[in-house]
Amino acid sequence: MNTTGLTLRSATTFVTAALLLVVGLTAIGYSAVRLAQPDPVEISLGTAGATTVSSSGYTYRRLTDPPGTEVLRPDGARVAVLTDGARTAHLTGKARTFTEPRFTNAKITHDVYVRLAPQPWQAGAEQQSWFAGWLATALADPNPDVLATAMQYTYGAAPRKGDNGLQIAGDAAFGPLSSSDRDGRAENSDFYDYLGVPWDFPDGVKEKPSPDRLHSLDCSGFIRMVYGYRMGFPLRGTNTQGPGLPRRAYAIADVGPGTVVIPNTGKRPQQLDRLLPGDLVFFYGSPEIDADGADRPTHIEHSGIYVGIDDRGHYRFISSRVGANGPTMGDSGGEATLDGTGHFAAGLRTARRL
Repeated sequence: MNTTGLTLRSATTFVTAALLLVVGLTAIGYSAVRLAQPDPVEISLGTAGATTVSSSGYTYRRLTDPPGTEVLRPDGARVAVLTDGARTAHLTGKARTFTEPRFTNAKITHDVYVRLAPQPWQAGAEQQSWFAGWLATALADPNPDVLATAMQYTYGAAPRKGDNGLQIAGDAAFGPLSSSDRDGRAENSDFYDYLGVPWDFPDGVKEKPSPDRLHSLDCSGFIRMVYGYRMGFPLRGTNTQGPGLPRRAYAIADVGPGTVVIPNTGKRPQQLDRLLPGDLVFFYGSPEIDADGADRPTHIEHSGIYVGIDDRGHYRFISSRVGANGPTMGDSGGEATLDGTGHFAAGLRTARRL
């Protein structure tokens, strides 16, 4: 591969606790450990409604805010949560812990695994022919889920090759800064740049990778790599509404697929308990001035993937950032949580579940 123009960061060896997980994860860059303590964080799911029982013994309970369905075993243990209008499925497995010691001491422990259903969820979908077989397969899937996949691009993550011989994972840089943006942070390195291959999108856009962006991912490029190239969610080459993820953060937030779980009011939201791991979170970065000289407080400049609540009780996310030169959930540029007094907490505006 041509690596001209890149400054590669030296790999760091992480000591990773290994044990047998129900889903067989082997993600690099985090520790997946079943812990005796602390106990997994209990995820808030909103208000429960009517329940039904299937022939398999599962109970299906309707949820509100946002609307969805909770799947329960006969003993009442949660199996899955599916949200109306979204393909994201939150499945229960053995507890694991995510860490990134290079940039933070925080640890995130929970039992939620994030995968994609073959179609957006709707009320009553548990009665459709596809669901029972898909749920059984998804619960036993040994492949890395969304969160484990995301951690495969953090500092020091070992290179991984796909069946096509391309490096599909490993320590990613942010990439060269944009010359068209005043602070240089505008999206510039997409998943095809990381891979080093040209890409034809279904909406007619054809792209060629830049050699100086090889193994680089900007903030929305990181999301598109994880959810799109790796997990199979459709991708668009434009920033317009339509099937698949648009290119830039503002477009994913404004017209992207899925369900809005926190609306963009132009102010810092307070409903963080609506978030589930895997949700996309979006941030106001710097003043965006309209033609009349007024700031647009709803403007989105940055995006990431919510990971969960850390061992200090803070809501933490992973995104590709300039300060850490790539994907991180750490604090290299200051406290990087969705709550508190840090830059990202103040800039959080909206969240979407794909």
